[in-house]
Amino acid sequence: MGDYLVSKFPTNIFTIIQDDLEAVEKALCSIIQSPVDLVNDITVHLVQAGGKRLRPALYLLCARGGSPNTTEILPMAVAIELIHMATLVHDDVIDNAATRRGRPTANARWGNHSSVLAGDYLWAKAFSLLTDNTDNKMLKILTNVICTMCEGEIVQLKEAFNPDQDEADYRLRVAQKTAGFIAASCELGAIAGGMDEGDAVQVREYGYSIGMAFQITDDILDITASAEQLGKPVGNDLRQGIVTLPVIYALKNSPRGGELRSIIEKQFMSDDDVKRGLEIIHQTKAVEYSYAQVNKYLQHARRVLPATLNNPVREALLAVADFVGLRKY
Repeated sequence: MGDYLVSKFPTNIFTIIQDDLEAVEKALCSIIQSPVDLVNDITVHLVQAGGKRLRPALYLLCARGGSPNTTEILPMAVAIELIHMATLVHDDVIDNAATRRGRPTANARWGNHSSVLAGDYLWAKAFSLLTDNTDNKMLKILTNVICTMCEGEIVQLKEAFNPDQDEADYRLRVAQKTAGFIAASCELGAIAGGMDEGDAVQVREYGYSIGMAFQITDDILDITASAEQLGKPVGNDLRQGIVTLPVIYALKNSPRGGELRSIIEKQFMSDDDVKRGLEIIHQTKAVEYSYAQVNKYLQHARRVLPATLNNPVREALLAVADFVGLRKY
């Protein structure tokens, strides 16, 4: 599983925290163990699916930007990834997704009921790691961001198949569902590393900007990448009525905007509907516009990093920004 992690990023980005990441991976495999075979089957499947481990990696990097107690930073890193895994399981149930990262989802293999409970199990395991040595400020940051993620998911469900959404609506939803958690991961790392409050605020801003860029890139890839690259069907967001930035741009700027609106309003889109919708989007400059927004967030992320960061951590965080801007999966 460690090799899967490294393959997702250029190998030099996380050199300074490689031992920490390997420890996270081992801890994930250990903590998910359950005497209930079905729980074990589902959680092992989730861990073995791999992932970028971006959130714990950013937490660990930001912690190394200060002077952390190395024995105390690991539980939060593991908890952050467990929470992320839980949100993905629940998202797949809500979306009725069949594949993620090129593998069957938990709900596709074991059904929605077992998957929801497995996600809840991961939530509980995450917080069981934090009961002894985590201060209330850090717990409050983490619980607040979980509440915000749930609110974002509820808003997305409420606004599905609604073409009357603007960029402000979209950016708020991305902030709630994605950017806030990445920002919190960075801030928690800064606190764990003993950074002063001003630097922790800047590190949080870096994480927020990385998160916004990351999600916009995801939304671009949903309409440009191959199914093999994505590990899930192309145009999946459109099919589910999720109005992303490229869609908003096309609705506003395409001469076929009315046709795209009609497609979005369908509760059950055919493959031909999705194909026509993607064609309309690609006939505009939606992709170019969306990438321009990604670049603005990444430029801000690079600028806002605290001057006090040691050079290896600064270079790693800058490399993460570069990777987010270039990634194709």
